[in-house]
Amino acid sequence: MLPETLILDGNRVATDIKESLSGAIQSLAKRGIVPCLATILVGDDPSSATYVRMKGNACKRLGIQSIRLDLPKDTSTGELILAIRKLNADPNVHGILLQHPVPHQIDERAAFEAISIEKDVDGVTTLGFAQNAFGFADFPSCTPAAIIAILDYYNISIEGKHAVVIGRSPILGKPVSIMLLNQNATVTTCHSKTTNLEDIVRLGDIVVAAVGKPRFVKGDWIKSGAIVLDAGYNEGNIGDVDYDGCLLKASAITPVPAGVGPVTIAALLKHTVAAAEKLAK
Repeated sequence: MLPETLILDGNRVATDIKESLSGAIQSLAKRGIVPCLATILVGDDPSSATYVRMKGNACKRLGIQSIRLDLPKDTSTGELILAIRKLNADPNVHGILLQHPVPHQIDERAAFEAISIEKDVDGVTTLGFAQNAFGFADFPSCTPAAIIAILDYYNISIEGKHAVVIGRSPILGKPVSIMLLNQNATVTTCHSKTTNLEDIVRLGDIVVAAVGKPRFVKGDWIKSGAIVLDAGYNEGNIGDVDYDGCLLKASAITPVPAGVGPVTIAALLKHTVAAAEKLAK
């Protein structure tokens, strides 16, 4: 491990974000408004249920109302869209989160697109993606927003750096690539079809692992002094990077757990409060 290796503590960043929201929440309360996040869970996947519960608990601790809508696993796309539209029309709901993945019979993209842009606090719609690409999204996807927030909190410069992103999902790999590019990084986005992946990763001043495979990124893929952000979360509290191996080479690294995850939830809360403020106007 390099002598100056910095552990990027997501809990510290998340706490800072949540503390910054107290004033806005109190101001809204004086006007009789309580920020409200509605979470939709389709089916009974235990991991998804755990994530929804964690988000609900985080809302409660901060004074944000949390509504949980549980739908059976045989719910159709049409039924799910109808439920989303009802939440769109509810003036007391400020943010809508559809927990994914959804059961196979549902057209997930169609369901995401049903969410009103004003309530798309998780940045899952194509309009939200486009706004993010142009640099003016109110609610970028929460995990990419968390990655940028961590870099900002620790005053890690993005401009001029070569960022290598491993993963191209529309709510993680692609949007974080865009957000890094918008902050003047030179970005290479890699994926499952990338050849000579290890050689490309070794070029990265900033490496974002978002591939969904445990310990996929090896320590010898990381150049000395790189900043490593692990956006993966796999069974057994394991990230997408081989933490011990990458720790030996990185100048800064996020752990799993207590890295990107807590900040992702904090970003969701931040977006919900901002949506309440915007709709209140």
